Amino acid sequence: MKLEAATFVRLRRLAPVVDDVLNAGEVEHGDQAVGLASLAQLCSQLFDAYHSQYPGEIAQARRDALPSQ
Repeated sequence: MKLEAATFVRLRRLAPVVDDVLNAGEVEHGDQAVGLASLAQLCSQLFDAYHSQYPGEIAQARRDALPSQ
């Protein structure tokens, strides 16, 4: 699924937030928390769009993620 240009720009803008949190091992500032919330919302939107186009792939990925029994 190709990303729209605006979506790509938003991901690029939010990527440093994840890097900062991973480097610090914690959320240090309110702006980081807001950035993470924005990233979560964007990720959810991307998942929904992908799922609507490729439901079979999502179902298979979910099955593959289940622990072996």
